[in-house]
Amino acid sequence: MTKDYFTYVLQCADQTLYCGYTTDLEKRIAAHNNGKGAKYTKTRGPVQLVTAIHFDTKSEAMQCEWWFKHKLRRTQKLELIATHSIKHHFQNYQKARQK
Repeated sequence: MTKDYFTYVLQCADQTLYCGYTTDLEKRIAAHNNGKGAKYTKTRGPVQLVTAIHFDTKSEAMQCEWWFKHKLRRTQKLELIATHSIKHHFQNYQKARQK
């Protein structure tokens, strides 16, 4: 049995975004809403899932999370969410780095 890995984006009650990775979306979102998910979301709940991107490996999910958090401005993040193109742009970023 293969494991599923997800990079996910939450919208917090204060309208900020939070990005993370998990193997169990429902459990992870529940943890965030119970104040046990992450220090950042602890005081910003409730949170709502905005999008989740499936990956075959933990490494890809973690790399996408890092890229989303550190390489994009908020306006870029919102655009990628709206166009459902996070994974596509992340993969293009990876390909460009390999050249």
